[in-house]
Amino acid sequence: MPLDPRTPVLVGAGAITQREDDATTAREPIALMIDALAKAADDAGSSELTTQADSILVPKGFWEYSDPARLIADHFGATDARTTLADLGVLQTTLFGTAARDIAQGRSRIVLIAGGEARHRTLQAFHAGVEIATTKQTNVEPTQTLRPADEIIHALENEHGLGMPVNQYSALEVALRFADGLSIDRHRDEVADLCARFADVAARNPDAWDRGGLGRDGIRNPVDGNRMLAFPYTKRHTSQWNVDQAAGLIMTSIETAERLGVARDRWVFPLAVADSNYMVTMSERRRLDRSPGFHHAVRKVFETSGASPGDVRHRELYSCFPAAVRIQMREMGIDKSDEVSVTGGMTFGGGPLNNFVLQSVAKMSDVLRADAGTVAVVTAVSGYITKQGVSLWSTEPGAKPFAFSDVSADAEADTQRVEVVAGHRGKAKVATYAVIFTREGPEKTVFICDLPDGRRTIVGSEEKALAELAMEEELCGRPIVLGDGNRVEIY
Repeated sequence: MPLDPRTPVLVGAGAITQREDDATTAREPIALMIDALAKAADDAGSSELTTQADSILVPKGFWEYSDPARLIADHFGATDARTTLADLGVLQTTLFGTAARDIAQGRSRIVLIAGGEARHRTLQAFHAGVEIATTKQTNVEPTQTLRPADEIIHALENEHGLGMPVNQYSALEVALRFADGLSIDRHRDEVADLCARFADVAARNPDAWDRGGLGRDGIRNPVDGNRMLAFPYTKRHTSQWNVDQAAGLIMTSIETAERLGVARDRWVFPLAVADSNYMVTMSERRRLDRSPGFHHAVRKVFETSGASPGDVRHRELYSCFPAAVRIQMREMGIDKSDEVSVTGGMTFGGGPLNNFVLQSVAKMSDVLRADAGTVAVVTAVSGYITKQGVSLWSTEPGAKPFAFSDVSADAEADTQRVEVVAGHRGKAKVATYAVIFTREGPEKTVFICDLPDGRRTIVGSEEKALAELAMEEELCGRPIVLGDGNRVEIY
């Protein structure tokens, strides 16, 4: 059966990794994004893809450009292009789904997607005490801005020190350990083994930020500058966002690809995208070890594409912290021995704040072209596994037309939500906890506790002996008594 001429296809992808220690000669984020899109056009074999673009999407970063897509449009001469800025908290799979849907519906012919950061440049400038030039753009508004619908962090989480991502994800990691029935030592080994596999992949990826390779012990243990951040996470368990990296993707219809002479062997089809935008803060989730949003997003992409889980040969699971990967593996039924990255992940491949998934797709396009006919899955997370996105890709079109689905209602129906209250005194039970470190050692243990009436509370203790106990014994499921002045007694 002939394909619909408006079938969306990725025709060009480019990734940039800038390794410049002299901040005065290093390029700023918007320059890296432009370079990545130029590289994507070269990849496709047609510069007209950038000059004729009618839609440009950019996820928000650390930078202060008010409409970076307009800067891109002006650079390439695509002056009539609509511009979109996706704020923090918007899934990057949403950009892929939006672009492909707009092409399939005839609203767009050529869509550029770009994102980039230059945090390494900024840090080098700070350390050297030099000023660096950055494009000023504050008075231009994008055609549209995508924003999340709800809050990512509960007020009590912020109050007690769970505002930082590493602290929240360490609490999720502890909940996973308890759910799996693992000892503290075995759990630390398993988590470090997973990260070591990412390091191995990064060592083989020329675009990775850290290609040095690192074994389990060098990740697991706080040695050689690898300080503990939030038990069991050391620095080498966590996303590295101080990178200079950018990615550019070009999507169009097969009709336009053929008109512009893009070779068939460059085409990568988005088969399906499914997002869950139902937002529940971490402490309000009854099941801290599961993600209904991922369960339903995975189910939906296979249902709408006609592919099956057995067709998937390549994966890039969003990897800001090990808990995110491990929860996804649970929901997807992925074995512990299966490969889950082609980049090296956000610690070793590099984790620019809000555009890592663009890096993933750029790399995955190369992998798929080299293994034609296979299927790949690329996932996204927003917040603290707050929102979930899944996308399927292949060099061959799907059995069904492209579909962009929202499974938020299904995720909401399957999520048990609990009320979180302040000021509880008396008996409770530990649901999970985080031991938070400074450079001097453990600073605070934050407990998320189940109350006898079914609600929850959060309390933080600065007692050093309690922090040591929390790293030596499993405290989840244990009775706890909360007293005045954040006094905590474990039984």
